[in-house]
Amino acid sequence: MIEHILGHISSLSPLWIYFVLFLFSFLENVFPPSPSDLVTIVGGSLIVTNTIDFFPTLFVTTLGSVAGFMVLFFIGSQLDKKVVRAGKIKFISVDTLLKAEFWFMKYGYFIILLNRFLPGMRSVISLFAGLSELKLKKTALLATVSALIWNAGIIYLGLIFGRNVKRADSIISTYSDIVLIVLISILVIYLLRYFILRFKKNKK
Repeated sequence: MIEHILGHISSLSPLWIYFVLFLFSFLENVFPPSPSDLVTIVGGSLIVTNTIDFFPTLFVTTLGSVAGFMVLFFIGSQLDKKVVRAGKIKFISVDTLLKAEFWFMKYGYFIILLNRFLPGMRSVISLFAGLSELKLKKTALLATVSALIWNAGIIYLGLIFGRNVKRADSIISTYSDIVLIVLISILVIYLLRYFILRFKKNKK
């Protein structure tokens, strides 16, 4: 997949390449799923060929990630919890709201710091961060730190492998699969525990 993206991006001018890197990083948060990590790896591999430079690449990808995060944070902050709790917003269940509030109350801003390292959960975290009324400045700062560390690692991965994009594709895909399996396993365990407790309660 990276090779296919590389073929398209490498034919662009540096300015357009930076724009594409920003755009994919932004869209990945707002309209998931988006192959932003793969595109960022491609950006890293283009640094090896001197097509683009490291720091501008890190800047635009981090800016895009944070901008996308804050858009959903703002949307979440504008949602009325009472409306959500009443079940009037179809795509947000009352249970999901309560769980999100519980996690944010238990772990607080640490979840924001980890958000970039949780593929598939980034949009959910940013939306519920706003819905949970977390402080804007602190949230933006931690989202920036998270994006900066993650993107630096992804770009460095592209630098290491350079033209060997197949290996980079394999590593990032494996990481995403592992995280997805862990999240699904946690969900399955939670559901099993819920139904077992409910079954025992009904038997009494």
